[in-house]
Amino acid sequence: MHPVPPFRVFLLLLTLMICQPIAAATAPAVVVSIKPLHSLVAGVMQGVAEPALLISGNQSPHTFTLAPSDVRRIKGAELIVWVGETLETPLAKTIAANSQGAQVIEFMEMQDIVRAGLREGGAWDAHADHHGEKHGHEHHSHAREDVHLWLSPLNAGHLVDAVAGSLAAIDPENAKSYRSNATALHERIARLDAELTSQLATVTDEPYIVFHDAYQLFERHYGLNAVGSVVVSPGRMPGARRIHEMRERLVQSGAKCIFSEPQFDPGLIRTIVEGTAVSTGTLDPVGVDLEPGDGAWFELMRNLANALVECLGD
Repeated sequence: MHPVPPFRVFLLLLTLMICQPIAAATAPAVVVSIKPLHSLVAGVMQGVAEPALLISGNQSPHTFTLAPSDVRRIKGAELIVWVGETLETPLAKTIAANSQGAQVIEFMEMQDIVRAGLREGGAWDAHADHHGEKHGHEHHSHAREDVHLWLSPLNAGHLVDAVAGSLAAIDPENAKSYRSNATALHERIARLDAELTSQLATVTDEPYIVFHDAYQLFERHYGLNAVGSVVVSPGRMPGARRIHEMRERLVQSGAKCIFSEPQFDPGLIRTIVEGTAVSTGTLDPVGVDLEPGDGAWFELMRNLANALVECLGD
């Protein structure tokens, strides 16, 4: 066997050094607003690249502040995925001003997704819109809808398809990977859905009260029996009069459990249930304490089911 000439070895190494960054650069820059959506997008992009997450930790989607690095990510993004102005209110103007040339998937504007209007009457408090206050413009066309669209497995599947389609158009070289990942995600979602349907079947008739009206799509899908909420919006804590009303409604509703959320002081819930036999629990609709990644949406959904069964099944 003849030895390989040194100049050929050099050319081979040079080719590898040049081609690898080019291949990596073909993956599109993708920015996602919140963990549940980021999880599904990460699943579609698995093996190709990682999407950037804007809102992490315990920041509220309603009131978070973007860092300069986040604005730069939005400016450089080829695909932006978010729910919409009714949820991530501070993000709307930034996207409008910095997303030129990017594809934008706004969950609230997607066709064929499952929707639900906010509830009023009984133990459901009245509200002007999702934030509990009126705005001076009419942009919030979805203000009276439940914005937590990802809590429906059907909607999660629609988002997976939308993301896979957009990425395949932006990045044809990796289109096969995106579509294959989307198929695998649909299978994972179907398995989880069957698991949760079986698990929650034992508590479908049990009445309970949630912290705010964030779970309607989850409740409808699994036939659950939420009968009221503590607050209109997580950003507006109830006063003494509202707490007194909630104590009365809690008894009248026959609720077995009342649920807080991890971002807020559980002392409010303890005050409301004091002197009653109502149990307490915690539901987290956005995955505050979850590690970002392709498994976060699945863990979030399991955590909701586990918390409901643990409190309502006693």
